[in-house]
Amino acid sequence: MGLFILRRVMTMLLTAICLTFVVFFLTNLYPNLEKLAKTEGNMRMTDAQVESWLTENGYLQPLPLKYAQWIGVMPGARTLNDDGQEVGRCIPPGVDPAEAPRFCGVLQGYWGFSTVFKDPVSEIISTRLGLTAKLMFWVMLLMVPSALLIGVLAGMREGSRTDRTLSTFAISTTATPEYVSGVIFIAMLASSRYGLGPLLNEWGLIAGNAPFKGTATGAMEDATFENFFLPVLTIALYGMGYIARMTRASMAEVMTAQYIRTARLKGVKFRNIVMKHALRNALIAPFTVIMLQVPWLLNGVVIVETLFNYKGFGWTLVQAASNNDIELLLAVSVVSVFVVLVTQLISDIGYVFLNPRIRMS
Repeated sequence: MGLFILRRVMTMLLTAICLTFVVFFLTNLYPNLEKLAKTEGNMRMTDAQVESWLTENGYLQPLPLKYAQWIGVMPGARTLNDDGQEVGRCIPPGVDPAEAPRFCGVLQGYWGFSTVFKDPVSEIISTRLGLTAKLMFWVMLLMVPSALLIGVLAGMREGSRTDRTLSTFAISTTATPEYVSGVIFIAMLASSRYGLGPLLNEWGLIAGNAPFKGTATGAMEDATFENFFLPVLTIALYGMGYIARMTRASMAEVMTAQYIRTARLKGVKFRNIVMKHALRNALIAPFTVIMLQVPWLLNGVVIVETLFNYKGFGWTLVQAASNNDIELLLAVSVVSVFVVLVTQLISDIGYVFLNPRIRMS
């Protein structure tokens, strides 16, 4: 098992280096750098002025050297500006160049400075990632148990009316995009003039004109059921169907296995067959699917966070890409790659433990 994990970790590191280098190459293409120079300097800058600005800030160095400096395995570049002062990535404003560190990259915990938010990238990432992590936690808490319950109930009696009803519901939720279901929920449950709000108020079931809020901005500081349930429900419904379908297929396959038939012929109660024999084996395949939902939630919440004005990690990704914030975009990409690889590693290790047919020498 130790050798297996070591190999997986080495593969993960190699994959991370390759993927981050590709992202670094794409974000450092000259048109992006030219736009960055004009955004930070002057939109009327000449080509010579653009080249001078890029040279002064170290953007025109060879790509492998820039990547090594960004990672933090090579000393940061230093040049003299027009005033004769020494400047560089590792020299923050107001710091004596002689006292500035030589290495300042990802390995040293320095992610750069955001040109859009005017704050250190590390602070932005930690704040926005924390907001999305809160959203992901409640989504998983709602989505996973519900999906497993639907899948198990549908797969227990394949072809029954319960199976057809639950399978239709699962397919419908997966086939409905988040921006469609989100808009429907806002119109039906968050509108004070239309939808169910006025009707529920007339019946005396709610105090206001709408049971929920159509924006989750307040949930960034204080998440309540009223301002946080709709975005959670919107994301959970979309991912629930896929997990439920996988669970249903796995459960249906297990229920037709020979040992299940033998148990039923011996007169074992159907409930005991499901709980003691079929359930564990049926949950092996959905475990991998559930783990793959984590990176999807991290980057796939862009639409929902934008729709409900919840400024989390996905919203930050949109802002970084649309405003050509290179340092922030690189940091978001690194975090995304890391989360995908770590969840894949956990999925592989968990699959080995859950599946008794797999033995590691």
